[in-house]
Amino acid sequence: AIPRFLIRNINSSFSLFPSAYSQEFIFHTSSFFSSELTNSLFRDVVTLVKSVLFHRRNPLHFHFITDSIARKILADLFHTWMVPAVHVNFYDADELKSEVSWIPNKHYSGIYGLMKLVLTKTLPSDLQKVIVLDTDITFATDIAELWVVFHKFKGQQVLGLVENQSDWYLGNLWKNHRPWPALGRGFNTGVILLLLDRLRKLKWEQMWRLTAERELMSMLSTSLADQDIFNAVIKQNPFLVHQLPCFWNVQLSDHTRSEKCYKDVSDLKVIHWNSPKKLRVKNKHVEFFRNLYLTFLEYDGNLLRRELFGCPSETDHNSENLQKTLSELDEDDPCYEFRRERFTVHRTHVYFLHYEYEPALDNTDVTLVAQLSMDRLQMLEAICKHWEGPISLALYLSDAEAQQFLRYAQGSEVLMSRSNVGYHIVYKEGQFYPVNLLRNVAMGQVNTPYMFLSDIDFLPMYGLYEYLRKSVVQLDMGNTKKALVVPAFETLRYRLSFPKSKAELLSQLDMGTLFTFRYHVWTKGHAPTDFAKWRTATTPYRVQWEADFEPYVMVRRESPEYDRRFVGFGWNKVAHIMELDAQEYEFVVLPNAYMIHMPHAPSFDITKFRSNKQYRACLKTLKEEFQQNMSRRYGFAALKYMTVDNNS
Repeated sequence: AIPRFLIRNINSSFSLFPSAYSQEFIFHTSSFFSSELTNSLFRDVVTLVKSVLFHRRNPLHFHFITDSIARKILADLFHTWMVPAVHVNFYDADELKSEVSWIPNKHYSGIYGLMKLVLTKTLPSDLQKVIVLDTDITFATDIAELWVVFHKFKGQQVLGLVENQSDWYLGNLWKNHRPWPALGRGFNTGVILLLLDRLRKLKWEQMWRLTAERELMSMLSTSLADQDIFNAVIKQNPFLVHQLPCFWNVQLSDHTRSEKCYKDVSDLKVIHWNSPKKLRVKNKHVEFFRNLYLTFLEYDGNLLRRELFGCPSETDHNSENLQKTLSELDEDDPCYEFRRERFTVHRTHVYFLHYEYEPALDNTDVTLVAQLSMDRLQMLEAICKHWEGPISLALYLSDAEAQQFLRYAQGSEVLMSRSNVGYHIVYKEGQFYPVNLLRNVAMGQVNTPYMFLSDIDFLPMYGLYEYLRKSVVQLDMGNTKKALVVPAFETLRYRLSFPKSKAELLSQLDMGTLFTFRYHVWTKGHAPTDFAKWRTATTPYRVQWEADFEPYVMVRRESPEYDRRFVGFGWNKVAHIMELDAQEYEFVVLPNAYMIHMPHAPSFDITKFRSNKQYRACLKTLKEEFQQNMSRRYGFAALKYMTVDNNS
């Protein structure tokens, strides 16, 4: 389905904006989405929005008509984007389906390609003017220039449209080609200016319905969805149309004459990639068009958070609280940057690629949770081969790296064969790697009762997914508070014959091919697992929390989040395990489970930790503050966290 955008002028009485926002040009935008859409259309929306925001000098208000899944994705994206003078609202697409479901449609957009027909009924009654855009569009100018065209409407004109630049409605593309009726070449509905108030007075609902019913008696179905019906109405009522200059909808589709409608690329305002070939379409200026599109595709969306010059800002309650919190931080504090990072809002695009998974009905299902940056992409295929269950991954990337990841994933048969892996992009901002924020984002998208909290550089043993699900039943996880510990090992070899059983692992351990994790540098992190006992254990056994314990565990989905004050390297998992202990989780080691850390180059953050004295000093300060917070939150039971010798 092809989502659409609507952009409209607000008068000062509109309830979502105070009168201070009554400017000459203020726009509202609306789109149609459903979970049946491919995720590429969500990415198209972001690129279109970037091109609009880049050129705009006025506030915008986006109205999205979506189902619940699309709403979540877009709501998270705009909430974390925090672009000034942008407001977003959503409407339930499921309530509109009955309005157009009676129309047979051969177009791939299905029922969603017809929803533009019901805008007069769907949107608030005080909307007077709207601009409707397909999402495969790139703006090369301020959209305010298009708004000015409304002033040129005369008489009974209520629709602003660009002539269709293909021969579709001429009916000569192939033998027996029989398109819907249209006025001349017809009009393309990728860009529409609508006078909603006048359309309502003309009884638009009745007009298009009667036209559609009449034409369907002979045409049987639409081929181009709403565009066919719009053109059939215009054929009968040509006075409704104000024809827009073609540079407001330069159509790069097959069989178009778009090159004849402009003299120079500098004349262009809107480029419409309405060919199935998209960026591979033929046009003498296609390199210019492609470069413009790619510029916005990889453009750093954080740069669009700039305030509008000369325009009063409206900040929501969350934004006001954030600004207040940041203003209270001491900029002379040597650890100021660490403290600030805890409150940084990172733009987040959940489900960047297609995700489809329904948890098992037996309430034992478990999702592997991990986070990564660009330099760890090579681990994805291996993890997918080792873990057949659902996975939730948070990726810390720039806009340009997100496109590199997209190409990498789409070129991988292993990754493309999996629909149960959720990829959630957290866009880069600041100087630290927000490891615990990333973990929280990935945890937040888990839809199974349990989650296995891992790291991207670990390979779980083959069959761990099913083993953990059986352990849920065996250890009565549904009625007790347990954290199931998966013992962690490591290899220093880049090529490893991965052990297929515990016996094989113990053999490699004895030969020195494997070691217990961090045995050489930080034994305290996993010592409480009691590897000596694990060697001969045949049943799960309980272990006690000790200082600096940081095992990899499976817990309930409702378990506490990671503490965001810890960024980069150091204490990020230790603090989380400490909180699980404070909440009286039992740590139970699984006797036949294991995971192996694979070697890789040191991260930038561990290098900073090792080389920067101030980094280590700030980490120590944050650790002490966390322990004090624990003591205040959990009372007497948390005093042990203040007295233990934590030297991490």
